[in-house]
Amino acid sequence: MELIRSFSVDHTRIVPGIFVSRTDFLGEYAVTTYDIRLKRPNTEPVIDVAAMHSLEHLIATFLRNDPEWKNDVIYWGPMGCLTGFYLILKGKRESRDIYGLILRAFRDVADASSVPGTAPENCGRCLMHDLGLAKWYAKDFSDYLEANAGNDLIFDYPETVRPVTAAGNDFYDS
Repeated sequence: MELIRSFSVDHTRIVPGIFVSRTDFLGEYAVTTYDIRLKRPNTEPVIDVAAMHSLEHLIATFLRNDPEWKNDVIYWGPMGCLTGFYLILKGKRESRDIYGLILRAFRDVADASSVPGTAPENCGRCLMHDLGLAKWYAKDFSDYLEANAGNDLIFDYPETVRPVTAAGNDFYDS
C-alpha cells in the first residue's frame, strides 16, 4: 500500500510552519491541503485539547468570514496528533501564498472576547474550550511566523527518504 504524503514527511525535522501537504485535482479544479503546524512533533508538548478546540472554532469562523478567502475555504480542523491543523482550500497555491491569511487568522484570536459556536446546540463538546490558552497559543504561533517569515524551513516540508528493495518496493521498518 502506498504511504500517504503526510506520513512521508520527516517528523523528526519538521518545524512549526505552513506547508503544502497535497494538491488534488478534481477534474479541472485543484484543491490544496495545507499543514499548519504549531508544534514540533514528538519534541514539544502537544496543544492542549480545550485550547485546540477553541482555536478550531475561532479560526474556522475567521476563515469563513474573510472577504478575500471565504469562498475558497473547504475545511479547517485539528490534526489527530494535536500539533497543528489542516486547512483545505480551493485552488493551487504555495505555502507562502497563504502566509498572510494564516498570520491574520492567528492574530485575530487576540481580539476574541468569546469562542463562537459553543452553545450545546452548536458544539459536540461545548464545555471543552479554553479561550485564554487559545489566545496564548495563537500569539506564540503568530509571533513565531513573523520572526521566521524569511526562513524557508517554515514553508518547505522535510521529506523522508525511504530505502527501496531490489524489486522496487518501498521498505518500511515497522
